[in-house]
Amino acid sequence: MATRQASTGHDLGSLKIDERARQKRSPLRRALIYVAILAALVVAAGLFFAFNNRKPAVDVVLVENPENQQVVLLNANGYVTPRRRATIAAKITGQVTAVYAEEGMRVRAGQVLARLDDSDARVRLQSARAERDASAATIADLEVNLANAERELTRTKGLQAAGVRSVEALDQAQTAVDSLKARLALARKQVDAADAQIRVAQQDLDNCTVRSPFDGLVVSKDAQVGEMVSPISAGGGFTRTGIATVVDMKSLEIEVDVNESNIALVKPGQAVVANLDAYPNWDIPARVRTIIPTADRQKATVKVRISFIKLDPRILPDMGIKVAFLEQRAAKGKSDVVALIPSEAVRQDNGEPAVFVVRDGKVEERAVSLGRKRGTRIEVLAGIAQGESLVVRGPADLHSGQDVEINR
Repeated sequence: MATRQASTGHDLGSLKIDERARQKRSPLRRALIYVAILAALVVAAGLFFAFNNRKPAVDVVLVENPENQQVVLLNANGYVTPRRRATIAAKITGQVTAVYAEEGMRVRAGQVLARLDDSDARVRLQSARAERDASAATIADLEVNLANAERELTRTKGLQAAGVRSVEALDQAQTAVDSLKARLALARKQVDAADAQIRVAQQDLDNCTVRSPFDGLVVSKDAQVGEMVSPISAGGGFTRTGIATVVDMKSLEIEVDVNESNIALVKPGQAVVANLDAYPNWDIPARVRTIIPTADRQKATVKVRISFIKLDPRILPDMGIKVAFLEQRAAKGKSDVVALIPSEAVRQDNGEPAVFVVRDGKVEERAVSLGRKRGTRIEVLAGIAQGESLVVRGPADLHSGQDVEINR
């Protein structure tokens, strides 16, 4: 028992921490902590210094001669639309036997786009021609009989005058001639009617051939071989109403909706700059063609149609497009306007208009005298000169004499 207690006491003593080792390690640990705190303070000071000394970035615009600037009165969004777009359909109901139209194919007026089953129309045409031939054959027979009846009438007249034949015989001969003339006239009318039936049958046959009504570009192929087509969709969803859609690419124009409160700024013939969503950096010159004389009461807009000055193959139907309506240039003359600047470049300093001019990397606040507002720009009558750079976007706390960095 004594031996077991001695052994246990020895084990508990081995778990004690050497006080001398703890005293040796404490100064080193404290030194490491002080170094870490000092490094954190240095980094924080560096970040604070760098943040406070960072130059604010600004967007600038160059002051130009107002006579060389295009003033935008209004902006609008719309789409490229053709004035002539047609879904080509057959005039009759029939089964498609051939389709020659493909998307992207250019077609000419009268070019065949598709054919329908014309077997029935051909049979009707042959039947009409046979009837016409039969009617024409009776005319020859009647003409022979009429010639003989006229000769008989002539002889009867001579004999009756000589007292050999009676008046009754003369009347019968005259009646035979008149009857044959009437039958001959009827036969000729029947031939004319047969000719009309031939034209109807020929038209039915021609209707089995679908042609393009004008020069254009096929933008949609709507029917396939074997399908039924009909102008009245007789057959529900199983019957097509169109063969293909053709667009006259020479009739492309822009259609935009202008808010009715701004429609007074738009005039027929007004210059417009358009930018396709697909080519945003391409300025396309255009001109207002017409203002549709009605408004949409739900959207409170008026539809405006704009014509391209020159068409380009890159312009395609239904493309999204943005347009800017430009101010019409007035006749050149003396003007007090020294510049036209964006409205966002003007700030208020104690209720007075001012601008920031960038010179040698620093901003200078300058009071200006303003004129009337013209679209998104405003007239400047005094305070700045052409060639100077104005701040249009920058921090709200910008102040005169501050170093700035210009966004490129």
